[in-house]
Amino acid sequence: MSEGTAHQSSDAEVWTVKKVLDWTIDHLKKHECETARLDAEILLAFSRGCQRIQLYTEYDAPLTPEERAKMRDLVKRRAGHEPVAYLVGFREFFGLDFEVEPGVLIPRPDTETLVVTALELAREMESPQVIDLCTGSGCVAAAIAENCKSAVVSAVEIDDQAFAVATRNLAKHELGDRVTLLKGDLFQPVPEGGLFDLIVSNPPYVTTAEMDTLPPDVRLHEPRRALDGGADGLDIVRRIINDGHGRLKSGGAMLLEISSEQAPAVAALFAQAGVFEPAATVKDLAGHSRVVWAKKK
Repeated sequence: MSEGTAHQSSDAEVWTVKKVLDWTIDHLKKHECETARLDAEILLAFSRGCQRIQLYTEYDAPLTPEERAKMRDLVKRRAGHEPVAYLVGFREFFGLDFEVEPGVLIPRPDTETLVVTALELAREMESPQVIDLCTGSGCVAAAIAENCKSAVVSAVEIDDQAFAVATRNLAKHELGDRVTLLKGDLFQPVPEGGLFDLIVSNPPYVTTAEMDTLPPDVRLHEPRRALDGGADGLDIVRRIINDGHGRLKSGGAMLLEISSEQAPAVAALFAQAGVFEPAATVKDLAGHSRVVWAKKK
């Protein structure tokens, strides 16, 4: 789908949905995009202004010159490792679409493990008070509120840009009256005396040394502030556990997303706090330890 082929007009060179998809998948694979097919489908659906499923019901439909031009630009940028979510302006998470933009962490499927675990605990509670720390785009808080109608949810974000995006996402999903968004550093903006049944967080947990080894679409484009958790990746995790247990009701639980190799260290931090029952670890769909949680005695 290069510029040179754009001016060829023979029937054999008509750029149909199928032909563009096939070409794009091959091109992105050559540029080491691990999710080449999914990327191609999302970009082409976005270029055509349609749902992904329509690509396969309109396989033989030709692209308009405008659609081809838009697609060419997007594919070129994706081949340069710009994240697809930034290119199209949204990412699906837990069945909901969330606005994202450069400077705001992109929601990931792994984080759905945090939501599932929180919902399982919340359903055993009556009108659970939930707080989501480091909310970013607001995806975790929104998913919990949307799927547990009895929950009273608060969400905290320190970054101005992410706070603005989270505000728009909550409004988009008509959750602005059910999720209280607070601006500040972890528990700092939470009113004194506020106690919670569930404290959840997907904090920065990548080690500083690992930051330089991340895939280029993450390393070069996503916000370092939302990823870098310090020398061992646990700087923010320690603060949440140490400052948060006093914000938790007796019998309440704290849930933290982590990388798989950090699970034993995080369980030890819960134990060192002296107020939690033994921590449990939950694996994501890939079988990796993803969430460590503990109940307050």
